[in-house]
Amino acid sequence: MKTIKVILITISALVGAFLVTGLIVKETRYTAEVTLNKPIAEVFSNFAKIDSVKNWIPEIQSVETVHKNPGITGNVYSLVVLNQGEEITMTEKIMAYIPNEKITLFYDAENMLKKDDYLFSEKNGVTTIRLNASCQSDSYLMACIFPYFKSTFREQDQSYLNNFKTFLEEK
Repeated sequence: MKTIKVILITISALVGAFLVTGLIVKETRYTAEVTLNKPIAEVFSNFAKIDSVKNWIPEIQSVETVHKNPGITGNVYSLVVLNQGEEITMTEKIMAYIPNEKITLFYDAENMLKKDDYLFSEKNGVTTIRLNASCQSDSYLMACIFPYFKSTFREQDQSYLNNFKTFLEEK
């Protein structure tokens, strides 16, 4: 009987700690970075082409324009993404667009709200793309989960940047 009490108390403590995570950690932040042996203008223009994103993010099945502004900031796209055999539709909005400097994207994907801030810099013909990402959720339970998947999110975004590098350097 004492063993059962210890097990129940341990499980209760773990569940409590998990649920408190959502109260304490409101946003999960991480960075990723890649360098390319290409000039910044070429890197930026290829990165900004919404139609070619499928070349380095293989899960994207389709991209459709929902709203197009005269400028690029404010454009909204609908993306169909294949996630573990299931198609998920998400929206992407361009929040900031400064040629050869910055692109900020906001994603709304079924309880995941994500902001990707891509910063571009060049030194001696070598371009660096730095991603500052943040995730949060409008679902409390998802908000409890995100901090535990921070490294997974980072690895996935790093692989996308590496894919972009491969795509552009093979062009």
